[in-house]
Amino acid sequence: MPSGHIDMFCRDSLPPRDQWPELVFDIADVHYPDRLNCVTELLDRVIERYGPDRPCLRTADGGVSTYADVLREVERICYVLCNRYGIVPGNRILLRAPNNPRLVIAWLATLRVGAVAVTTMPMLRRGELSTLAEIARVDLALCDDRFVDDLRAADLGTAPLVTFNQLAATSTDQPSPPFPSADTAADDVALLAFTSGTTGRPKATMHFHRDVLAIADTFGRHIVRIRPDDVVTGTPPLAFTFGLGGLLVFPMRVGASTLLLERVTPDELATAIRTHEVTVCFTAPTAYKAMLAAGDADRLRGLRRCVAAGEHLPRSTWQAFYDATGVRLIDGIGSTEMLHVFISAADDAIRPGATGVPVPGYHATILEAEGHEVPVGTPGRLAVKGPTGCRYLADERQRSYVQNGWNLTGDVYVQDEDGYFTYVARDDDMIVSSGYNIAGPEVEEVLVGHPAVAECAVVAAPDPDRGHIVKAYIVLTDGVTGDDRLIAELQDFVKRSIAPYKHPRAIQFLASLPRTSTGKVQRYLLRDQAASAAQAS
Repeated sequence: MPSGHIDMFCRDSLPPRDQWPELVFDIADVHYPDRLNCVTELLDRVIERYGPDRPCLRTADGGVSTYADVLREVERICYVLCNRYGIVPGNRILLRAPNNPRLVIAWLATLRVGAVAVTTMPMLRRGELSTLAEIARVDLALCDDRFVDDLRAADLGTAPLVTFNQLAATSTDQPSPPFPSADTAADDVALLAFTSGTTGRPKATMHFHRDVLAIADTFGRHIVRIRPDDVVTGTPPLAFTFGLGGLLVFPMRVGASTLLLERVTPDELATAIRTHEVTVCFTAPTAYKAMLAAGDADRLRGLRRCVAAGEHLPRSTWQAFYDATGVRLIDGIGSTEMLHVFISAADDAIRPGATGVPVPGYHATILEAEGHEVPVGTPGRLAVKGPTGCRYLADERQRSYVQNGWNLTGDVYVQDEDGYFTYVARDDDMIVSSGYNIAGPEVEEVLVGHPAVAECAVVAAPDPDRGHIVKAYIVLTDGVTGDDRLIAELQDFVKRSIAPYKHPRAIQFLASLPRTSTGKVQRYLLRDQAASAAQAS
């Protein structure tokens, strides 16, 4: 369909069509008109449906902005973007801020004028920001005034850098609303979301206006089931697509409100949930476990839906949370390439330990190395297709992620005879020791069940006799001291729980695990560390 973009950089940078995944639109929920701007659906349509005074954005200090307030500010910023900075549809705007209303308004204004949002983590540094700006060829950078130093030091090319305070001051001189949404096509690029780049140059994934709505109309509608009267909160940054969907798109799609928290500890999250009467929470499994460990279960009684994603959810964490709160954690697997979650389950359909089944609108299977489906019960490569899919911006790695129409997520899964998918490992987390295939996450799940273990990561360490051995890097719970006696106790604990050959023959205690800006454990750093230690010995 004809693009609404004037700047055609994104459209010209899409992969060739024969490298796209097969896109599937076999449920009515994801049928959209050819002309579509998702901000119209998230703002204007909600106001038409529920009226202007519905709460939209909440802050920790008790501030509340209605949908009408948000629309008014978005339209003022739209005038600034177009009249002051010359933004045209298709330009890329880099955004840098923690989760707060100003970031949300800047994101919505970017898409409303037909530009492309490139939202970045506040913790990224000069070199990382330079790389992202170069890949996206940004035309403008908007930044929270408190996080401007690294962006000023970064190479943004010719893109101007504007702080939120400058933007707000300029907006008061602009004409009054309304500012209609740009006439974008449903398949015009709305955002560039970067992969975490743990092992090399980051990849920019390209997502359309229809994709933004599709994640709300599949996982959001059928699994999370947010209601208009819900108050939603969580910890993932909006630059992380898990956070973008859960904390912004899903609630706005149904007229709910979001409590935006810039950066909180698990204990502070629990307090915010109680204080603001939050009913829906999105965060990582480790945060749910930490809230329980801190004795915060009573503060979570008002929750009715809790989503855990971003990392593997151990069965022990699921059960402990359910026992303490009566809430069934919704597990799920998604990816930046797919934009959000595509396998999950909720309520009575949940089977603890299994991720779930394909979200309505998505299809999944397990493939062997040559691309053929494997028998039920056989581990293999997880392959997915649906209304969203991988489209890297001018990147040869497109050929690896998409094969024969399937998106290959890089995960090893097994599917049972009832169609449930259970996580085994990442492709590169399988450990071959003395001829045995050992899944690192299986060992991790046992170890985190020990009261001394706060969190852990298991990797392969080179060994002259066995090829590789299982090595565990462990963060201990507060007050526990790591010594040889505890190492032996943990090894015996694993041997009693799973096949003895899977136990960690080496254990090292750390103060913290290395993580990406999205919170994922950087196992490749631990593998490098294990290899260096083995070589030194």
